[in-house]
Amino acid sequence: MNNPAQTDPAIDPAAVLSAVLDWWREAGVDHAFADDPRTWLADPAAAEAAPERTVAPPPEPLRAVPKTPVVERLPGLDALPMTLAEFQQWWLNEPSLDGGHVAGRVPPRGVEGAPLMVLVDHPEAEDGEMLLSGPQGRLLAAMFTAMGIGPEAAYIAACLPRHMPLPDWAALDAAGLGEVVRHHVLLARPQRLLVFGRHISPLLGHDPAKSAEPLQQFVHENASIPLMVGPGLANLAGRPRSKAGLWQAWLDWTG
Repeated sequence: MNNPAQTDPAIDPAAVLSAVLDWWREAGVDHAFADDPRTWLADPAAAEAAPERTVAPPPEPLRAVPKTPVVERLPGLDALPMTLAEFQQWWLNEPSLDGGHVAGRVPPRGVEGAPLMVLVDHPEAEDGEMLLSGPQGRLLAAMFTAMGIGPEAAYIAACLPRHMPLPDWAALDAAGLGEVVRHHVLLARPQRLLVFGRHISPLLGHDPAKSAEPLQQFVHENASIPLMVGPGLANLAGRPRSKAGLWQAWLDWTG
């Protein structure tokens, strides 16, 4: 059968093509689509002469080889002071204790042999010459008032000599910070030890991998001191339930 557009001179091929395009436009199709991509502006002769190219697979991502961190032991541990007064000066001036940083260190406060030693993680950002002189210190002072503890009855110390947000406690302990903290407690010779911050327990010789029970006794060398571990002072602020729980634990500990 012949094509009418070729046999009937009354039929205009351009009009037929226009009618077909209009029909597709009415159907909502106004572009030509194909599954294979085509470079419309490429030279046909050059495209035929060009050899077929293959796409190389992407390279495999590099895999980092895990390295065991090397933690250097604090040089100052080889000759720790043997008196509390000497230790306090060493605490402020020993360069190896804090990577050479001496500025911003805050000394502990209190007397040797106090009925209670309070141990926190590090000084507050507001501290200058006195440890815990900011909001945490005010909270601790209010607690002392409720506990009936006078300022002279407590020795207050920190595990770090200066304010250090987000310290790496595991690395510090591996470097020997735990030895420093335990030696500090021995020299202070308190009757009781109250720790604010459960993350401090490993520095006192507690291995959480072996026992999930909190420490109740600080035992080091020839010393054995009753111990109570509670939440950090920063975590207690604005949490009435935590304060109530700490108060009940204090009553049970001292009752």
